[in-house]
Amino acid sequence: MNQPPTAPYDLLGVGIGPFNLSLAALCDQAPDLSTLFCEARPEFRWHPGLLVDGARMQVPFLADLVSLVDPTSPWSFLNYLRHQQRLFPFYFAERFHLPRREYEHYCRWAAERLPNCRFGATVSAIHWESTGRLFRVTAGGQDLAARNVVLGVGTEPHRPSVFAALADHPRVWHCAQYLDRRATLDGVRDITVLGSGQSGAEVFLDLLRTRAGDGTRLRWLTRTRAFAPMEYSKLGLEHFTPDYTRYFHALPAAARDRLVAEQWQLYKAASAETLAEIHDHLYERTVGRPVHAEPVEIVPGTAVVAATAAPDGTVELRCRHGDSATESVVRTGAVVLATGYRAVRPPVLEPIAHLIDWDEQGRYRVDLDHRVATRPALTGGLYVQNAELHTHGVGTPDLGLGAHRAAAILNAIAGRTVHPLPARTAWTSFAPPAPAVRQPREGDEAPADAR
Repeated sequence: MNQPPTAPYDLLGVGIGPFNLSLAALCDQAPDLSTLFCEARPEFRWHPGLLVDGARMQVPFLADLVSLVDPTSPWSFLNYLRHQQRLFPFYFAERFHLPRREYEHYCRWAAERLPNCRFGATVSAIHWESTGRLFRVTAGGQDLAARNVVLGVGTEPHRPSVFAALADHPRVWHCAQYLDRRATLDGVRDITVLGSGQSGAEVFLDLLRTRAGDGTRLRWLTRTRAFAPMEYSKLGLEHFTPDYTRYFHALPAAARDRLVAEQWQLYKAASAETLAEIHDHLYERTVGRPVHAEPVEIVPGTAVVAATAAPDGTVELRCRHGDSATESVVRTGAVVLATGYRAVRPPVLEPIAHLIDWDEQGRYRVDLDHRVATRPALTGGLYVQNAELHTHGVGTPDLGLGAHRAAAILNAIAGRTVHPLPARTAWTSFAPPAPAVRQPREGDEAPADAR
């Protein structure tokens, strides 16, 4: 909803990725709330460097912006298909998991039409005005006021510290830049992909397809013990339900930190389908030749402990094999870092950083409604999306929980139920079983206070 800059918004969103876009779409059902979402980029973009041919979503199409909260919303994926005149092609395709390109195009379709989304509006600072009890936000050179702020700035590519000295190396970069910089690999005859998650698997598969038969040695390294598939059993997926989020949130902080580290296979691994495609591709292209004749190395359980640039422009990787504790040096022409993403504290928060109640490790304390704990002087609502892995668990970055989280935030800000949410969503009970209650039997003496 547009309004004069002097009037305070009920909700101002910083960043427009899928999660804040979901919240913007759900706000469409709350016309009494004034909302605005600001994004620095001129248009919606979602992992543009990883929209490689054949890449698919890891969640079903129902994990769109709104459907798991309000399937009747005009911002659903099915309504997008109707506008694109693609309902019948989608119906006959019988695909539960969308191509990444289509999901990105769907989000862009919604972002371009939602009246509360403003692109090319960089948020440079967030201040707190105690007298008016309002956030003052500088966005796109304009001063705005808001009662509540939702941070949806996303995560940033993580570059391991051992590669810090190679920050300017032209052939050592994060996979977030893959499509933009893939051409720089032309002529390189030894390429290493580091990281065994979905992005690493997709990059390695794309290199296998595009560099087949030209003699390039392709190497895939990971420190994890195996190129294990993501957990995708039906009961296993119940870790991505609001039920598990509530259970996880109630645990002590030490237990939560331990669980997140142990549960990497729930949210960091590659899909079984992509791993199968890699194997199928290698199998078919080696027909008539022994396996060892192919210049491909797939090496798990191996950590890169040092990385340096050689005088000839190549990169030397000192590797340590976990099981044997042996070290070796690999010389490679290029390294694609598929080493994940991390939530970082956005610079726009610096003016109010002293008013946030950070935990012992400098992280947000976040309640079940995704509101950040603040000092008593800051009474406005500060909310976060995809920055609460340590408090809400493995479902935090999952698109399947995006609409539910957005609805929880919207309901909290509105002070009423704009979107009803289910009381229970999983068959699994994650907490310990309740102790059995002994039923009274005939002949038992009644308690004294019942006499």
